Amino acid sequence: MGAHPMLSRRGAFRLTAGALLAGWTLPTIAGAAEAVATWTPRALNADQARTLSAAADAMLPVTDTPGALAAGVPQFVDRTLADWSRPDDAARIKAALDAIDAAAQAASGKAFAALEPAERTALLARLDAEARRAKGPDGFRQLKDLVSTGYFTSQIGATQALRYDPVPGAYHGCVPVKEIGRAWATS
Repeated sequence: MGAHPMLSRRGAFRLTAGALLAGWTLPTIAGAAEAVATWTPRALNADQARTLSAAADAMLPVTDTPGALAAGVPQFVDRTLADWSRPDDAARIKAALDAIDAAAQAASGKAFAALEPAERTALLARLDAEARRAKGPDGFRQLKDLVSTGYFTSQIGATQALRYDPVPGAYHGCVPVKEIGRAWATS
């Protein structure tokens, strides 16, 4: 009888990212057929930045909470690649962005950012399925991880998409004993 493996933080994060990707069918904002980078990338070229913006928007669209673009996810990913990523990881993620755009070109003759939202979702779902079968490090999976991390660690993601409960909570000093009641004792 084998022990049930415990889920690591990384495993839990990947499950969360997978669940987010499965929810791509949610409606996206009108007029988002062509995402245009409104920021100056440092690690990416202009085409990669447009592809990143469109992919992040498709992965985490606007719903009852702001989406990835409002949270600044593309800028977060670019900063991470420029300042924090190992060169081989950054190269893998850039190659994944190029592959997303190449797949869009091959399928429709258009850049990924020029696709309709439903086309983006279908293409990313196909690439996600392929990435799940890959062994070893995969740029697409790393990109998904960065998009999710960027969103849920942003102020928008942490306070509007997630429930925010500051820990350890509020401090109330000098509370009268009659408000607390009896003290606890241990034996």
